[in-house]
Amino acid sequence: MAALRVKGLHKQFGNTEVLKGIDLTVRNGEFAVLLGPSGCGKSTLLNLIAGLEAPNSGTIEIAERVVNAVPAKDRDIAMVFQSYALYPSMTVRRNITFGMECRGVPKPQQLEAVARVAALLQIDGLLERKPSQLSGGQRQRVAMGRALVRDPKLFLFDEPLSNLDAQLRVDMRTEIKQLHGRIRSTIVYVTHDQIEAMTMASRIAVMNTGEIQQFAEPDTVYNKPANLFVARFLGTPPMNTLKARLVRDGDGLAATIGTVKLPLPAQSDAARAFVDRDVFLGLRPECITDSGRPGALFEAEVLTIEPTGAETIVLASVAGERLRARVSPDVRLAPGQRTTFLADTRTACLFDPATEKLIA
Repeated sequence: MAALRVKGLHKQFGNTEVLKGIDLTVRNGEFAVLLGPSGCGKSTLLNLIAGLEAPNSGTIEIAERVVNAVPAKDRDIAMVFQSYALYPSMTVRRNITFGMECRGVPKPQQLEAVARVAALLQIDGLLERKPSQLSGGQRQRVAMGRALVRDPKLFLFDEPLSNLDAQLRVDMRTEIKQLHGRIRSTIVYVTHDQIEAMTMASRIAVMNTGEIQQFAEPDTVYNKPANLFVARFLGTPPMNTLKARLVRDGDGLAATIGTVKLPLPAQSDAARAFVDRDVFLGLRPECITDSGRPGALFEAEVLTIEPTGAETIVLASVAGERLRARVSPDVRLAPGQRTTFLADTRTACLFDPATEKLIA
């Protein structure tokens, strides 16, 4: 059974169309992440699901029930906001129980729910504190606890970690993923952070300009992006998409970039239809390196280097095309230097320049 099903959802603010016919199905127990750049419509989509905004057209189903006309308080959802939204004058305990009090939940059930959630989130020792006495990570745990006592059909997270510092984000990311593993509830999580999406999601919905570009498992979205937008958006650094010419190479195919020829692995009939035509060749930076794997050698000019400690990111130029490579940290390069790189094309992607879609 689908925990959430969105069909043909449109939303306009004035003359601006923010969502352009969204179709999305989230399975029971799934951790679905809405990922995209600022202004792509992901938070608007979450607000529509939550009932904080009304769609112009389309339907929203939660647990097989159409909820378009159902008020937010009756949708059986729980939402965790970016800003925590805690009551400053209340203790942690009251912040967690206040919603239950408003719904008339008996006191013994409140006490049981608080004890269960506090143990789950490791905030047992914080229950009598006020929000001002808590760190950012502790406040976020309290906000999550307030949602968890609901035991709802659907959890909605709206960029809950964006106000935290880098190390705390890593810690909270791990905690939320472990929490999902324990409670197995359905979560729809909005973020612009690709690491959060890749490490936490069961499936990622990549959004741009009010449309879902691809909805698939993290591995699929990363290695087989549906189009050039997904390829160029996902990844740090993102996939190299190089203008190339597809040619025959013996019994196989190769992509040529100027005088550089990169043999490609066995390709589909769809790809063979592009022989002697221009394509975009997609190669992840980790597929362009200095050594250590099979591949084709080529020369390129180093433009800049970015040491990161564990590796060095190199921006280079070949036949006028810029690309990024990941090389060993002990490789010493300098801007202006010509050097040899190795391209592993076993996971290369080809894109149609006309449609910008992946050539299957």
